[in-house]
Amino acid sequence: MSDSSVLTMTIDSTKTSVTVVGLGAMGAALASAFLEAGHPTTVWNRTPARAEPLMAAGALRAGSVAAAVEDGGVTMLCVRDHAAVRELLDPLADRLAGKAVVNLTSSTPEDARSTAEWAARHGVRYLDGAIMVPVPLIGGPDAQVLYSGSAEVFEEHRGTLLALGGEAEFLGAEPGLASLYDLGMLDVFFAGMASFLHAAAVMTADGVTARTFLPYANRVMAILPATLEGLARDVDQGRYPGDEDTLDMNDAALEHIVVTSRARGVDPGLPALVRALTRGAIADGRGGEGFSAVVEQLRSPGAATPGRSSA
Repeated sequence: MSDSSVLTMTIDSTKTSVTVVGLGAMGAALASAFLEAGHPTTVWNRTPARAEPLMAAGALRAGSVAAAVEDGGVTMLCVRDHAAVRELLDPLADRLAGKAVVNLTSSTPEDARSTAEWAARHGVRYLDGAIMVPVPLIGGPDAQVLYSGSAEVFEEHRGTLLALGGEAEFLGAEPGLASLYDLGMLDVFFAGMASFLHAAAVMTADGVTARTFLPYANRVMAILPATLEGLARDVDQGRYPGDEDTLDMNDAALEHIVVTSRARGVDPGLPALVRALTRGAIADGRGGEGFSAVVEQLRSPGAATPGRSSA
């Protein structure tokens, strides 16, 4: 968002007032999105200067966290971690009683549950959230934010939350769900990026550029949705049929990846880990089952530990 567009934002006094606590890159983007949507917006940050661009767009800068939370119809937090959340909110517990607090700070499910328990003890109406997109997408149609915790807070402020763009999806009353889904999606995302970079390291060692290889990587990615659907079915049913492939077959392919990586001086640790999981399942008598059987090794990590060091 350019400075010129920020300066033309118009505040609508009929819309819910919002307080944003924490003005790092993401927190500032949240505040900008609320301003863009016309919400009266109060901001606070430990470093007051970070509020200046938002003040130029019409935000009010609170002199303290206490003043900030009293100004907003709903308080949004986006800070370092849940320890920082508690450090900020603990002294304000009495003032927050009955107020809606939406915490968009990245966390583990355990952190989210602990903060929700704190909120319940103090009568705070608490909604936890997980932002699933990078900063530039906030406020746009591709933004996605997941929520869990108080259904009442979500429904009451859903229109306000939609100012962040894209989807606002409520996963359920269990406050750790948003964080759980967040980490699950990131698990798939980071593993996918790491796999591509490993393959690129192998390809470039033989003079094939990553961009030349990219269309072939995309071909493999194109079959993943159907593959994941089958894996999900198997995991939920607890059955791992080897009617399309078997772990014995997979082991041979993984061995080739490890050997080829090592021959080119590329760290074989990533495929060696997958090979170790596969061999752990084979050692448990699952060689004739499908790759989905690896989930049992992941559920019993000690069983797969031997062999992980044999990269």
